[in-house]
Amino acid sequence: MAYSHILFGASAKTALPVARRIAPADLFDSLRRGVDDFLAMPSHAVFLCIVYPVLGLFMIAMMLGGETLPLAFPVAAGFALVGPLAAIGLYELSRRREAGLDTAASRAFDVRHSPSLSAIIALGFLLMAIFLVWIAVADEIYIANFGYHGPVSMRHFAAEVFTTRAGWNLIVVGTATGFVFAALVLTISAISFPLLLDRDVGAGAAMATSIRVVVRNPVTMALWGLIVAALLVIGSIPFFLGLTVVMPVLGHATWHLYRHAVEPDPNPRPDYRPKERPYRSAADFPASLFPTRH
Repeated sequence: MAYSHILFGASAKTALPVARRIAPADLFDSLRRGVDDFLAMPSHAVFLCIVYPVLGLFMIAMMLGGETLPLAFPVAAGFALVGPLAAIGLYELSRRREAGLDTAASRAFDVRHSPSLSAIIALGFLLMAIFLVWIAVADEIYIANFGYHGPVSMRHFAAEVFTTRAGWNLIVVGTATGFVFAALVLTISAISFPLLLDRDVGAGAAMATSIRVVVRNPVTMALWGLIVAALLVIGSIPFFLGLTVVMPVLGHATWHLYRHAVEPDPNPRPDYRPKERPYRSAADFPASLFPTRH
């Protein structure tokens, strides 16, 4: 039963959300709204995303040398594969702002109270698995072209990549393979996480809906993928610092893209309301520790 809920949500018999047709104008409207959310909640967005560039710098630093150097670019490029999961708190803030609810930074963590939390975690594990497979494939592509020996230095590695036949083969094959992984992740997660925040539909239904949105709007969603890739590249220069702005804007924009791409839920779920704690006077201590006092 638990597995059924993770895959299908509250009811396996519930019809899948209806995918709409969207146009490029909807993408730019989503970006505009994403910028508006970021400007309205800048401290929240930076707080949630500052770990992203810091982690990138750390991982690149770990890669700069020896046999792990060839994996530096695949690791950096692979961040886009787990981006939809990294922005989960941003979707929640945009959802709350849209509904006129409190958008304090701590509200981003209300995700943990979502009835779809298990499905969100399952889908997150899937994206992490895809990321790890991408790293393994990228390593095999390097080995196929240069063997098992790693470059002696960054300068030597750059020279091998840009001045040899094996290097250009690495670039072409690696880029094509990375495109396949990126297209796969875009297809299954373009609107999956926002949908799971909005409805208790399950990971399987969320991915199925995301696929239907992409199939119904192939050109528009391909354009969205190019926009995301271009902004991530721009945000990665220099030293990933631009991602402190790009990531929150894209995260907020993805929520609004979901709103454009999927018909609204006729029965929206009630929002989580924390229980109010009763007032306790200091004079009650230590008597308040005993069960008879509750």
